[in-house]
Amino acid sequence: MTSIALPGLGNGRAATDTAIPVGTATPEAKVERVRWRMGIEARALLLLTAVMLAWGLAVLYSASAIVAIQEGRSGAYYVIRQAQGAVAGIVIFAIFAKVDASRWEKWAWPLMILSLVSMCLVILPWTVHWAPRVNGSRRFLIGSSMQPSELAKLAVVAWTAMMVVRKGDTLRRLTKGLGPFLVVIGLLDLFAILEPDLSTAMMYTLVMGIVLYAGGVRVGHFVALGILCIPVLWHEAVRLMYVLNRLKVFYSDTTGLDRVGYQLKQSLIAVGSGGLFGVGFGEGRQQLGYLPLPFNDFIAGNIGEEWGFIGIAGVTLGFAVWGWLGFRIARQARTPFLQLLAVGLTFTVVITAFLHVGVAIGLLPTTGLTLPFISYGRSNLLLSLLMAGMLVNIGSTREKVADDARARAAA
Repeated sequence: MTSIALPGLGNGRAATDTAIPVGTATPEAKVERVRWRMGIEARALLLLTAVMLAWGLAVLYSASAIVAIQEGRSGAYYVIRQAQGAVAGIVIFAIFAKVDASRWEKWAWPLMILSLVSMCLVILPWTVHWAPRVNGSRRFLIGSSMQPSELAKLAVVAWTAMMVVRKGDTLRRLTKGLGPFLVVIGLLDLFAILEPDLSTAMMYTLVMGIVLYAGGVRVGHFVALGILCIPVLWHEAVRLMYVLNRLKVFYSDTTGLDRVGYQLKQSLIAVGSGGLFGVGFGEGRQQLGYLPLPFNDFIAGNIGEEWGFIGIAGVTLGFAVWGWLGFRIARQARTPFLQLLAVGLTFTVVITAFLHVGVAIGLLPTTGLTLPFISYGRSNLLLSLLMAGMLVNIGSTREKVADDARARAAA
């Protein structure tokens, strides 16, 4: 009689194979499947992300309703669009929470090439119909449905982590170690600057630096490269006069630049008028048209006005906990690549949030970075939820589960 051997199942221990005759129906027949089991940190990260997303939709509605009405739209226009993005983002989160994050090591180069090509298309003169100017910058493809610079953030994290692992000890050499990073990420920086979007270019470099530092690169190389980059950054700041003017407004009360510092001034008024507990949900006055982009680049100002110091502190604490969970997941990751990937993902989300809040309360010059999970912007929302899903997968363990074949067939 012909027979096949099915591997025995156990709790992590070796098991003997059992021979079962082919064609024999037995209630003991088992089918083995694989599932991901979330760790404590991954479950906490999932819960915290869900709370931020739900609360963010409420905050967004309060900050955008009057603006939408003034534009001749329904008061729920922006929150409905954001909710559509949230639904798509939840699907993406669920998918990538189940896809083995180790696959991103193979996907890193294709993702980087796609990011470089799409960002190049944004700035080409003959693609102006696909990438129109919005508020003086060209950052979107196909109207406003795709923002390549957001996808490039994920590409920087995955590609840098992959290259660090592949280079190994060579990473500590300046030319062969850091050379490829400076060329590829530098090209992304150039495309971002030409949009122009200097804050995003600096974000790429900062994220690359953090992943490289976690991977063991020499600190002295960073110092030397930082010194060399200062003239380049100053040249770009002078070329993009709005950047230089923002710095002047931030560091001094310069006359004649009231228009440049208007957003920051109104944001500070909003946060200051909120006091300890805020003026109440939906009762803020800055959304009447005083604060530009109250539901996007300066939504933290709206939070400070309506939710007060408690609201700003809550957001800051929430992202601090999010970062703590992400770094704990990184420390327990299964491979060096996943460790670096988790570090980069966590840092990208958390530093973006902290920079956004820092701008709204006047601690940093105006940058234009959004608040993850809360600010209006579906490209950033999808990216943030995708990154959260990847972190959940890294914080999960893969286990084999035995199912009763007859029960599964009956179901």
